[in-house]
Amino acid sequence: MLMIRVLIVGLTMVLGLSSAAHAQMREIYTIRDIDVDESAASVIEAQQRAFASARIKGAYRLIDRLTLPEDRRGKITPGMIDVATANRLAAAVDVEEETRGGGRYVGKIAVVYNPVMVRTFLEERSIPYVDSSAPRAVVFPVSNRFDSFTWASAWPDESQGNLAPFVVSRSTGISTDSDWFELRPDVDASSARRAIKARLTGGTGAFRVDLISVTAAGETELGSTQTVATMEEAAMAAADAMDAVWKDQSIVRSTTRTPARSTIFFTSLVEWNTLRTAIARSPLIFDFAVEGLSKEGAVVKFVYAGDEQRLVSNLRERGITLDPDMMGWVMTSAVSQFPDTE
Repeated sequence: MLMIRVLIVGLTMVLGLSSAAHAQMREIYTIRDIDVDESAASVIEAQQRAFASARIKGAYRLIDRLTLPEDRRGKITPGMIDVATANRLAAAVDVEEETRGGGRYVGKIAVVYNPVMVRTFLEERSIPYVDSSAPRAVVFPVSNRFDSFTWASAWPDESQGNLAPFVVSRSTGISTDSDWFELRPDVDASSARRAIKARLTGGTGAFRVDLISVTAAGETELGSTQTVATMEEAAMAAADAMDAVWKDQSIVRSTTRTPARSTIFFTSLVEWNTLRTAIARSPLIFDFAVEGLSKEGAVVKFVYAGDEQRLVSNLRERGITLDPDMMGWVMTSAVSQFPDTE
């Protein structure tokens, strides 16, 4: 595969993030496999037209990735993103495949977009969005009616550019009834925070996927996909559904901001760092600060958006339990409530 990179700006400076966070953010803001086919008086001119076309097509796809249909309805219309706007939003162009000659340029293009410019574009149009990722998950393709190996083979090894990132387990012996104790080894091995049971139902030509999130805190029904014709389409629909659920849980529309204080109990420094990072990265939490720290606990303060139940559900997906207390809340890692599976 040919890889030619045309840099427009220094991405590290644009993103201003640590290497790990930078890689994750870059992946979210990268749109791949954009088909282009342009003709002009010269190949160079055709290539430039192809790049411009890719930036425009990719911009629409990125906006779809970060927003929900009901939030962009009437605010994003065909033709509103022109060449100048797309150039302003884009940060770099990657040529993934190309064929050129006779004044024609055909290929597949990937475009990396500038998060600052995209956020400004959406905020100027009052379009709610989320560009932080869900906790990493391990997907377990399971079924009571179909061969699980065939169903698992329809999935890619891992996601690419999804807001709800995942890797796919190829473990045998996992069923629709498997609980956290059975799923945890694969979750831990992948440095993930939760498991997703992707249960295939329906029949040939009309497949549907039921999605169940599993953490040490329990199971949560995420919903079901629409019916599709093939298992490969079912896997794609499930990945899209996980993204949609995350956006629905995380996009902040409410202007309500509630100050809160919580005690966090942990069993080790590693667990404290994991808890602190998970809480601080919640898209519903702002102004997170540590007020006090000891060997077994910490007192933190923060502000959260929306209602309390939404926050509880969001943290639950991160493997964190939240219970009321006379002084505020008590947070603990649900994982530490159970013995190691090793």
